Amino acid sequence: MNNNVRDIKDQLNDIIQKNEDSIKGYKKAAENTTEVGLQTYFLDKARERGIFLVELKSVVPAVNTRREIDGSTLGALHRTWMDVKAFFSGDEAESMLEEAIRGDNAAIEEYNDILEDGRLPLDVANVIRRQRDQLRQDLQRIKTLEDLR
Repeated sequence: MNNNVRDIKDQLNDIIQKNEDSIKGYKKAAENTTEVGLQTYFLDKARERGIFLVELKSVVPAVNTRREIDGSTLGALHRTWMDVKAFFSGDEAESMLEEAIRGDNAAIEEYNDILEDGRLPLDVANVIRRQRDQLRQDLQRIKTLEDLR
């Protein structure tokens, strides 16, 4: 396999893994808040990221064939941090909003990195671009939620 294809596969796997982390992270955020509206929002975002994951795997089926949503070790550490932060925080909802913002910012960076590469097939780039734009909209929404608190 040539290096260009391997690099693209690695980048796509990173984005797939980032979405796995997002699914688990949003579910964890829903567990760590008692506000029903935020729980619903976080669970909706987990479902949305699940759709992202299916879309990514459908445009690049050879890249990732795992059935389980594993996520990364870094993602698992981040979710543990979310539990600790929620436990010690006086405002668990605010803490979970902050962590969601941090996660979305990291995801947008990874999406931008792969889009800047320029070696993606057009159909894959279109899916990644559309998902990145959705992430940006979600980030604005969640920042608004945080500002309203």
